[in-house]
Amino acid sequence: MDFLRTPSLLGATLTMGLVTGAFALYAHAIMPGLKTTDDRTFVLAFQSIDRAIINPWFMLGGFGGALVLTAIAALTQLGKDPLPYIAAALVLYVIAVVITIAVNVPLNDAIKAATNLDDAAAIRERFHEARWAAWNLVRVVVSTAAFGLLAYSLIVYGRSA
Repeated sequence: MDFLRTPSLLGATLTMGLVTGAFALYAHAIMPGLKTTDDRTFVLAFQSIDRAIINPWFMLGGFGGALVLTAIAALTQLGKDPLPYIAAALVLYVIAVVITIAVNVPLNDAIKAATNLDDAAAIRERFHEARWAAWNLVRVVVSTAAFGLLAYSLIVYGRSA
């Protein structure tokens, strides 16, 4: 497993940075921008954005990649100096994944399933925009911390190599 030590840690850090950036983009640009739109525009735009983000690049290269590569990095660093930082990053990112599965995805699926846009205001209200945004902000915080821990683990790894 020694041959996986460096690439898994680099890959974990890179993919964690990518997924953190996606969460942050939603928090700092997408949701604030959509907040100012009328109900019909909000629903249509959110539906479109959510359909677009479910793609192999994001799912494997970011969201899923961060989880898998961080877990592999932790396994390859058993007994090594960077392990506590990688393990903490993994725990934090698992929290982000659980929030995504428990809160954001069900809300996303509900708004995507809405087809009768005659009552876009009701669709938007049922979406719970503020709840979605608040939990996304938690994802930003925990994934940013995980990214920082992985970045620091690279320094620790470099010093111990």
